[in-house]
Amino acid sequence: MPRSLSTALITGLFALAALPAAAQDDSLCGGIGAAGQWLGGEEGASDLATAPDYLEQMALVLMQNEYVGLFTVSEAGAYRIEAQGRGGGDTVLDLRNAAGELVASDDDSGGDAASRIETDLAAGTYCAALRSFDGTPLTGFLRAGRSEHEALTPGFEMGTPDDTGGCDMANAQALALGEPAQNPWRDQRYYRLSLDAPTSVTFTAENESADPILTLYDSNGGWLAENDDFDGLNSRIDMVEPLAAGDYCIAISTYGDETAAITVTAKAYDPLEVQRNLYDRGEASPPLDGAYPVTDLGELQTRQREDLTATGTAAWYAFEVTQPGLVLVEAIAQGYGDPLLTMYDDLGRQVGYNDDSMNSLDSQLTVRVQAGTYLVAVKQVDSAASGPIRLLFERYVPAQP
Repeated sequence: MPRSLSTALITGLFALAALPAAAQDDSLCGGIGAAGQWLGGEEGASDLATAPDYLEQMALVLMQNEYVGLFTVSEAGAYRIEAQGRGGGDTVLDLRNAAGELVASDDDSGGDAASRIETDLAAGTYCAALRSFDGTPLTGFLRAGRSEHEALTPGFEMGTPDDTGGCDMANAQALALGEPAQNPWRDQRYYRLSLDAPTSVTFTAENESADPILTLYDSNGGWLAENDDFDGLNSRIDMVEPLAAGDYCIAISTYGDETAAITVTAKAYDPLEVQRNLYDRGEASPPLDGAYPVTDLGELQTRQREDLTATGTAAWYAFEVTQPGLVLVEAIAQGYGDPLLTMYDDLGRQVGYNDDSMNSLDSQLTVRVQAGTYLVAVKQVDSAASGPIRLLFERYVPAQP
């Protein structure tokens, strides 16, 4: 039988684990839009294409969760989405379409640890998810508008060797789809991609020692997209809407080692790969149909322990809960390690996230649950790390009068 807690303790834990009430379609944006807030107060007032000015909300991010702002676009065009923390908060901003596909992601392009996405959007509904880079509580602002609206952030200027900005197409190395190029930043900063037909493209710049920043321009030097720190310190841009036939310039900058070789790749956008990468990073819950490996723990009883060797790729566990209560999950490093825990319900909504609990590198979640299926992902914060982790699952029910 599950353990019982006193009424006072269970009430306190329930309050700590509580999340905003779901207010939207459970499937919106892959599930993250379910508890999102319309930036204009309601759906009808949240169309960026017709809004007389930018739309903005104050965002409060607690307990390693994220704040999700919703908006619509009735006309395709250029739009800007920004997030800025208060008191030195370091924001991370993810933009997803109604199907849950990642349209763009950014960490520091707003300047001063703020986030800024400027991109062309097709008509549709979008979710802007704001989280804290280091998982600490964050208060800030989330703003979305057209390019002519006042910006929230100062922006981050990418520089050419003579600091004139833009992209140097004349000195750009040619890229072919699916064929990586590898050079230190000090030797090669620009790459050129030529498309013969409209194509959806994924661009990546990889080497965490170099901490690359990736920016995409059209043939006229027009800014299209930018990303820093998409996967660890690596960068990625997914152009879901097909790029027109023509030439494109990719500019690389760096916050890290200028002599480290950066691998730059342009390849055809693969939505299945994008979804699997989300599962690998623990940023979305996988299906339970066997298409992705998930360890089934069955019905969760009083106490259950699991040992694993955790890496930078998330390991997934599923369990059943038969009645309302609390679930406690701990990830304890056996020796050196820095585990991270994320928990989802059966609809794919994130209900818990934790790193570094109780003044240690270990993680702990305390989540209020209803009857149903839940999934937990555990991974090392350092994508290159590997080490033994002990998982503890405990289930509690409210004390009966």
